[in-house]
Amino acid sequence: MIAQLRGSVVHADNQIIILDVQGVGYAVHVSGRSQSQLATAPDMVTVLTEMQVREDSMTLFGFVDAAERDAFRLLITVQGVGAKAAMAILSVLDPAALTQAIVAGDKAMVARADGVGPKIAQRVVNELSEKIGKIPNLANAVGDVEFGMADAGMIEAGASQDALSALVNLGYARAEAHGAIVRAQRAGAAADVSSLIAAALREMGT
Repeated sequence: MIAQLRGSVVHADNQIIILDVQGVGYAVHVSGRSQSQLATAPDMVTVLTEMQVREDSMTLFGFVDAAERDAFRLLITVQGVGAKAAMAILSVLDPAALTQAIVAGDKAMVARADGVGPKIAQRVVNELSEKIGKIPNLANAVGDVEFGMADAGMIEAGASQDALSALVNLGYARAEAHGAIVRAQRAGAAADVSSLIAAALREMGT
C-alpha cells in the first residue's frame, strides 16, 4: 500500500500528474483543484495517496492534504459513487465546501460536478449527513460557517451562531453541530438560542 509520495511534478494534464520520485515516475490521478496546486508547487511536493487494486490495473489517487483524502474515502462509500465521481466532486468542491453542502442538505452544490446527476448528489447528501461531522479532518475543514436566511429563512444569524458555539463548547464537532442546527431550523425550531440547542441535540440523538 502506497500511502504517500514525495517528489517533483514533471507532467500534469487531464487530472493526472506524473510524480518523479528518485527517478521513478508515478502516474497519480488527482482532482482538478489539486492539479492546479501541484502543477505550480515548488520542486518537491508531498502527495497523500490511495491505491485501488483490480484484476487488470493498479491506480493511484493523490491528495494535497488529509482533508481531501478523507473526503475521497467518505465519498466512495456512497452507493453509485466511484473514484472518478468522487474526484469530479472534489474538483468543484474543496473539503470545507463539500462538508457545508452535505450538512446543509444542498444537493445542487454536489450536482455541479461533471457526471454527477441529482440522484447521486441526493445520495451523497443523505448518506453522509450523519457521518461527515465525525471525521476530524472534515469537521475542522468546515471553518467558520455563515448562517443566514439561506439556511433557514426564519432565523436570525446571531441565534444560530450562539447555538453553534455552545454545541462546539460541549464537545460536538463543528460540522455535526452545524448540520443539526440547520435541520432543527428547517423543522421549525423556535428562534431563541436555548430552543435551538435543545432541538439540535434531539437531531443528533442526544
